[in-house]
Amino acid sequence: MKAISLKDIQAAQAAIGQLVQRTELNHSRSCSRWLGTEVYLKFENQQTTGSFKVRGALNKILSLSEPERKKGIIACSAGNHAQGVAFGASMVGAQAHIVMPARAPLVKVRATEGYGAKVILHGEIFDEAYALAQDLARDRGYSFVHPYNDPMVMAGQGTIGLEILQDLPDVDSVIVPIGGGGLISGVATAIKALRPQCRVYGAVAANSPGMYNLFHGIQVAQGAPSTLPTIADGLAVKQASGSILESYIRPLVEDIAAASEDEIAEAIVVLMERAKALVEGSGAVGLAAAAHRPQQWDLGKKCCILLCGGNIDLNMISKIIERGLVQRGRLARISVVVQDRPGALNGLTALLASSQANVIEVQHDRLSSGLELSETQIDFLIETKSSEHFEEIKKSLLQSGARIR
Repeated sequence: MKAISLKDIQAAQAAIGQLVQRTELNHSRSCSRWLGTEVYLKFENQQTTGSFKVRGALNKILSLSEPERKKGIIACSAGNHAQGVAFGASMVGAQAHIVMPARAPLVKVRATEGYGAKVILHGEIFDEAYALAQDLARDRGYSFVHPYNDPMVMAGQGTIGLEILQDLPDVDSVIVPIGGGGLISGVATAIKALRPQCRVYGAVAANSPGMYNLFHGIQVAQGAPSTLPTIADGLAVKQASGSILESYIRPLVEDIAAASEDEIAEAIVVLMERAKALVEGSGAVGLAAAAHRPQQWDLGKKCCILLCGGNIDLNMISKIIERGLVQRGRLARISVVVQDRPGALNGLTALLASSQANVIEVQHDRLSSGLELSETQIDFLIETKSSEHFEEIKKSLLQSGARIR
């Protein structure tokens, strides 16, 4: 595969510039306080189709000949690339066929169909959808638009790097989510060509650590799953590309970190509450990794974090918010054992109220093992101000004679 250059990315910017949005890059005071440096957010979640994927897809499609467009276009995707290809195909009057994993979020399936594509649901993960898409491209003569391992696609994604440097020319570090690696390859190529002293860091979901494992030389035990379900579904790639690692990531990227599901949920909540930005798991993984970054990460005075997508499954938002609030110490479950007598619950709720905790749910349990006949367990879901506040509440409960389980 031909390696891309700065000229390729600049050519991509000229080709797609009138068809995609130049997304905002804004300073975030709340994220700056959290990370301890000046943080700027690149809002690709506000891009046409809801993610950065449209840039690379459109650049590739515009490079196809008229006969190739007429035969049809095919792609495989967990959702965001699907929408980018569908949109790009509609711009040139071509029919797009998209193979998506059977568990792809319904919001992304419907959005892809809304751009005129024909969707085929197949397989449990991206790699199975990819295999079918390859077969259909070969058998029917469709032009295949790879989600990341294609020079034209990488060049399109690299236009984000040009915009970052145009809006923040003295940026010291850039943090980019990694699934297959096409986004960070394009962005890092642009950044390093124009500002070589800028450090580029990658972030993956810990449940889909393919490129993280390759970069750090980690061997997965035989028989162990290479990927697990993750709220960052757009990053779920079973087999990372060794060629992308050696051609782009190893020479251009300083380090890669992994963010847990709880950390990603926390970042989604922070962005929603403080930056007023609705970001999907894949889009929040960069902030999540940065907030819990390894000691060797040097973000410098100005750090840009790429929020690469906003196509979140609405059915998951309530679960993600609850998980994120728990991670932030804003929501907590606590089980308290007290003597089973009249007024016990009133006493506990009064104590919680005096501690400025808000009771969301309460449930009695007299049958759990380990309880004396004279005892009852009361389970609370409470709103708190912080992890420190929750610890203060527990101390108050213990001082009142209650037992915490």
